[in-house]
Amino acid sequence: MSEKNPTRRDLMRPVHLLGFALLAAVFAGVVTLVSMGVLQEQRAGAVDMHLRAWAIAGVVAGITFIATLVIMALSLLAVDPAKMAKPVTRGLLLDPEDEQADGEGDTDRRQAPPSGH
Repeated sequence: MSEKNPTRRDLMRPVHLLGFALLAAVFAGVVTLVSMGVLQEQRAGAVDMHLRAWAIAGVVAGITFIATLVIMALSLLAVDPAKMAKPVTRGLLLDPEDEQADGEGDTDRRQAPPSGH
């Protein structure tokens, strides 16, 4: 079985971006509901407070969904389109110098300096 490295285009399809934004929105909405005490025992006149909590959770979830989509879309603009077709073989934030050092063998850059005694 051959291992095929995914391209950045494969990793950042619109369905994946929407799914991630939806997960972030649901998480923010649930955290808002829990922090406003929706799961606690209801008192006699607390129906209005629960409706307000659901409304606020909906607003927070909507804002989170939109903000997540905008931030990820703007982040994708920073990627060079020519690099979109190249397979991802290692982390994007790693230095190219580290790759060259890994190819040379066991080179440790954190060696202790020679003592001048």
